[in-house]
Amino acid sequence: MALVSSTTTHAGAGSAADRPTSWQQAVQRAVRDPRELCRLLQLPDRLADDAAGLGHDFPLLVPRGYLARMRRGDPDDPLLKQVLPRRAEQHTTPGFDRDPVGDRAAAWRPGLLRKYRGRVLMVTTGACPVHCRYCFRRHFPYGRVPQSAVVWRSARAQIAADRSLHEVILSGGDPLSIADARLQELVQGLAATAHLRRLRVHTRFPIVIPERVTDAMLGWLTGTRLTPVVVLHANHAAELDAAVARAIRRLVEAGVVVLNQAVLLAGVNDQLESLVALCERLVDMRVVPYYLHQLDRVAAAAHFEVPVADGRRLVAALRRRLPGYAVPRYVRELPGQPSKVVLA
Repeated sequence: MALVSSTTTHAGAGSAADRPTSWQQAVQRAVRDPRELCRLLQLPDRLADDAAGLGHDFPLLVPRGYLARMRRGDPDDPLLKQVLPRRAEQHTTPGFDRDPVGDRAAAWRPGLLRKYRGRVLMVTTGACPVHCRYCFRRHFPYGRVPQSAVVWRSARAQIAADRSLHEVILSGGDPLSIADARLQELVQGLAATAHLRRLRVHTRFPIVIPERVTDAMLGWLTGTRLTPVVVLHANHAAELDAAVARAIRRLVEAGVVVLNQAVLLAGVNDQLESLVALCERLVDMRVVPYYLHQLDRVAAAAHFEVPVADGRRLVAALRRRLPGYAVPRYVRELPGQPSKVVLA
């Protein structure tokens, strides 16, 4: 499959001098103004006007490198649809709420969630490198999340006291928003707990800001006895350009288990050819297509929902097209269930 390239049909990333010198700079330079985004993509003023009046509690945030992969002049670009606020977010839809996966009920202590046997999830931060409009934690009370090493030590002590736990999942937000020195301290502390065996990191950073995969990051990720697993989040093959491929190659060659979870999204990847291209591109990059999630029914995201019957038909068609290892499990998360519910 051909790599996505910068052509006249895509928003330019600028000259080499304009490109970020670090992942921190990429975050700082991210587009936060809907009017700027629409100007760069040559989109109609009405889209900018709509977006500017929306999302005050969950504002636009798009890294410029990610924006550069979008098609100019196309309001239906699958990457744009994931990040641009639309009027549909204002609709109130029965069954869609602010805590769609039961995070509140799963709270063990501040910043720690327990849903599944043997695993605990640390909500490490509310910061993220991109604001996806369908995010299931867009309404999460991040103000209650531990922000200091002292509080993290308390969470580690809670984990150390429970010998049934074998895996810690770092999530957020995006845990890679945190400085490497702080992450190293956290991971080394976790590795000192004898009954832990695996460290899992859920992140969108290598997809939207591939510069985040640095020597320092690989150092703390692979530098302890814990088996490192990185779960990426890519929904469309157009997200996986050459820079992303290089970042993922570094993870794979460092010995990290790399998986991908996608969300089935109306108008983004709900066509067979889109899913085939995504799964094949991931496998070519040595990433396992792990999960295809049915949309978590979070308030303001109902317009992204694809009927489960359609999802099942798509996955059945994927199985006819691709080898088994390239077909993700189609799942949904339901509050209170002991595991993901497999739909196909």
